[in-house]
Amino acid sequence: MRVPLSAAALALMAGAALAAEGWQWSIPDWLPPPPVPDDNPMTAEKVELGRHLFHDARLSADGTVACASCHVQAMGFADGRAVGIGVGGTEGQRNAPGLANVGYLPVLTWGNPMIDSLERHVLIPMFGTAPVEMGAAGMEAALFDRLAADPFYAEAFPAAFPDRPAPDLYTVTRALAAFQRTMISAGSPYDRFAYEGDRDALSASARRGQDLFFGERLECYHCHGGFNFTDNLETSRMKMAETGFHNTGVHEVIREGGEGIAAFTLREADLGRFRTPSLRNVAVTAPYMHDGSMATLSEVLDAYANGGRHPDVAQKDPLVAGFVLSAAEKADVIAFLESLTDEDFLSDPALSDPWPSGHPAVARRVVPCGDSGACGAPEPGG
Repeated sequence: MRVPLSAAALALMAGAALAAEGWQWSIPDWLPPPPVPDDNPMTAEKVELGRHLFHDARLSADGTVACASCHVQAMGFADGRAVGIGVGGTEGQRNAPGLANVGYLPVLTWGNPMIDSLERHVLIPMFGTAPVEMGAAGMEAALFDRLAADPFYAEAFPAAFPDRPAPDLYTVTRALAAFQRTMISAGSPYDRFAYEGDRDALSASARRGQDLFFGERLECYHCHGGFNFTDNLETSRMKMAETGFHNTGVHEVIREGGEGIAAFTLREADLGRFRTPSLRNVAVTAPYMHDGSMATLSEVLDAYANGGRHPDVAQKDPLVAGFVLSAAEKADVIAFLESLTDEDFLSDPALSDPWPSGHPAVARRVVPCGDSGACGAPEPGG
């Protein structure tokens, strides 16, 4: 359970809501709790088990890749790479998105509208084969035996699941999902300014950037709106989830990787449409876009100013129409985006790696396959 570090956030905890007996969300009263499925109620024991599993490389085939390998806390639970790197240095197909407020997302991947729960999504990195990420497909029994032999898990699984005390697909996926629902980011300078009344929390430049971001010239807020800065949102107080997928002119859609949700809907109009990401902590989650092809926020703004990298793509969203920004205005927008960084979230010990150095659970980062011939070798110091 996350404990906010700021005094303002602590003062607002009195309004936090109970999601289940024995669990209280440590969140400000302006923020509704994320939805929690009836078959996976929140408990402190389940969340702590999930934290250990999230940082445990033994969930992968060769002990080199944990969930945290592609979702690094200091990077907003992104990883700084264009695409994820799996076991053996295998390169993935998509950029690893940040996980801030992931419990509020009704769809969990860039381009598959059918993955709509954290419990279900866990199966993709663990057991997926196109691409291989953690590479555990076909090794389920060995994986669960490996977890059961660990002294911590021998006590943690029964504590979290008294009626089903052994590691298995049910308990592992639910513990991981419960932990991810606690990845709540609500303590940025913008939050203090917009929701907590701290008029000094934003610089003059960031306030000017805010006006541009929420103005009709740039149109950013149409897709990156609400407290989570995305048009994909579901809270415990909503009757219906909101979902948004858009073609922003990143690809010519005939290119490999530009298919978007059309791969599932089979609709030509959906070519190149990908899920709108949250902009929470966006300044620390570079590179950007579903393919990690834009290295900086400046490059992203340039692409949108151009009406997209490929502005003539037929399926491009009409809101990506292009605009003109002066150098000073561009700096102001970037200052506003930087104000969405929640420093407490990036260092919160309740979300951090609990395993001691040298423990078998600790992941070893690997280099991607390439021309160097060092495919799959641990990175220096890894």
